[in-house]
Amino acid sequence: MLPDSEMLRNAARAAAAELTGRGVKDSQKLVSSGLIDSLAVLKLISMLEKKLNIVIPAETLQPEDFDDVALIVETIERVGRAGK
Repeated sequence: MLPDSEMLRNAARAAAAELTGRGVKDSQKLVSSGLIDSLAVLKLISMLEKKLNIVIPAETLQPEDFDDVALIVETIERVGRAGK
């Protein structure tokens, strides 16, 4: 079972802040603004998988799926699976 939306949002916000080195607002564009690149998106996915004990199948996703915290939550709810 996936964590609830608030837990996903908090983890996404924390992971994005860790990658960017600064606080991140929920609506702040991450990829389209150049704040993080596609390699950082892969790191973000890995961080979220570890923090939340979930699996996010990256092969079906695009960097734009991780452009802001709300999209990250929506993407995880759509494709994420509970971890092992």
